Amino acid sequence: MLSEGYEVVAGVDESGVGPLAGPVVSAAVNLSAFKFKNRIDESKRLTPKARIRAYDEILKKCTYSVAVISRNVIDAINIYNATKIAMEKAVARLDVRPDYVLIDGRMKLSLPCEGRSIIKGDRKCLSIACASIIAKVRRDRIMRRLHKLYPEYGFISHKGYGTYEHFKTLNRYVPSPVHRLSFEPVKTLSKTRR
Repeated sequence: MLSEGYEVVAGVDESGVGPLAGPVVSAAVNLSAFKFKNRIDESKRLTPKARIRAYDEILKKCTYSVAVISRNVIDAINIYNATKIAMEKAVARLDVRPDYVLIDGRMKLSLPCEGRSIIKGDRKCLSIACASIIAKVRRDRIMRRLHKLYPEYGFISHKGYGTYEHFKTLNRYVPSPVHRLSFEPVKTLSKTRR
């Protein structure tokens, strides 16, 4: 994109579209560096330790912003729209306004500049990969804090995703205040236990 005359190109990605609990988190990154000592890749392809090392380096070398959309908003407007808002907010909060935005996935954003979606962009584009790492680390930290509030749900291990352990917990307890009531099986369980 820089070769096409754009001066500030940002990448944007999210973490937390699929979980049954917690927020969706989006990050936007303006690259200030193109060389990293640590491996930069799609966040899910990095080990937790490698992700933290990459995260720390990205924070030192790039400008970024983060947006968090709560499960209440997700339930009110659906996960697609909540993710769209999170990504748009993250881009809007960047200190330096980009003149082009690279967006992970198929998301169509309303932006004050040009942009395009890239399927599996977090594997193909450095700025999107950086955004995916920041979003994932921030969301994981939120889920660790939620684990302290609701330890019986095991958020520290599954981060709200629909694992076997999480389903077992949901069958044992009523959904917590941070569970997404519009997602199955949380939706059905919340109705049957009123």
